[in-house]
Order: sequence, then structure tokens, then C-alpha cells
Amino acid sequence: MNDQRKWKNWKEIPFVSISLVAINVIVFLINEFSPMDLFSAGELSVEGVLVRGEYERFLYSLFLHDGIDHIFNNMVILFFMGTMVEKEIGHFSFGAIYFISGFGGSLLSLYVKLIQGISIGSVGASGAIFGLEGLLLSMVLFYRKAMPNVTPIRVTLMIALGLYSGMMADNVDNAAHFGGILVGLIMGALLCMAKRFTKGGPKRRLRLNEEDDED
Repeated sequence: MNDQRKWKNWKEIPFVSISLVAINVIVFLINEFSPMDLFSAGELSVEGVLVRGEYERFLYSLFLHDGIDHIFNNMVILFFMGTMVEKEIGHFSFGAIYFISGFGGSLLSLYVKLIQGISIGSVGASGAIFGLEGLLLSMVLFYRKAMPNVTPIRVTLMIALGLYSGMMADNVDNAAHFGGILVGLIMGALLCMAKRFTKGGPKRRLRLNEEDDED
């Protein structure tokens, strides 16, 4: 019994979210206070990825931030969003959706840069973080029992405010935001479908449907 309780407590610790925040802060401090120029090696740019074939920039760029305001805003959202969502879907699913959303946001960002002839690179975890917001929207739309206190309207307004703030600001990679949301929404919908329709067989599926009808 004690072992089961310890395992349950371990599962509820959002160590992936905490680790991501810690790594981002450490990388930011290294870039700020050491002679290392991590931007040159990690920013997402058409030349770096498509011309020189440095595909590792898809990963590196997610851990780079341009200024204290940039990293502070991203890490606050990542911490509170992550600690709320990670315990609901599990550590592996959370980490996978985070990075896949970041990759999807970077792909759309590169595509927009390419067709618009933008040579400036971009950095930040915003695409992955917006992916978590898309994931949360999927959860409240398709698996409401997991998030009974969060409404679709509240999440939609949060996403809309984030997108609006990005579009009103200068030097913001809005394509990465839209790409992250889209990927997070799709991945979240697939995850919710898997949770609803593979857990406990036909009887469990029927009961979930009945509970949703009662809501």
C-alpha cells in the first residue's frame, strides 16, 4: 500500500516541467554571462537549417531567449501550465507533446520565413508553450472529466490573448505560435481519443459517454 502511494505521489510531481524551466534558465544565464554566443549556433534560420543543414537548431532554438522579459514570460507560463497538465496526461506524453509542438511551430516558422524572404533567425520556447495551450483546449473539449474546473471559453480567451499580444508586438515569431497551437491541438485530440476509447474496453467507453451526456 505504501509503495502504491509513493508511486502515485511520484507520478504527480511535474518533474518534466520543472526540468524544462531549469534548463531554459541555465542556458539563458550561460548565454548572458559567458563569452559563449549560443544564438549563432542555435537560432532558427533559413540559412542555418535549409542551407547549411543544421537541423539541431530545431531543438536548440527552443532553449534560447532574447532578453529577461522574453524568458520570464515564457517560463512563468510553462511552469503553471506544465504543472497543471503534466499530472493529468503523464510525464512522457507531456514531454512528447511539448517537443513535437515546438518542432511543428518551428516548421511553420521556417516556411513563412522562406516564402517571405526573412533572413532573421528566431529563438524561444513559445511554439512549444502555445502547443501546451492547444493541448489544454483539446482536453477541455474532448475529455472534460480530466479538467472539470477549466472551461473551453476560458482557454480560448487565453489563447486569443496570447496570439493578439504577439501580433501587436515587434520581432515576434507569430508563425511559430500558430504552428505550436495547431500541433498541440491535434496531438491533444488524439491523446484524448486514446484515453476515452482504449481504457477499459466497450463498457468503459459507454460509461464515459454517459458521463459526458450528464455534464
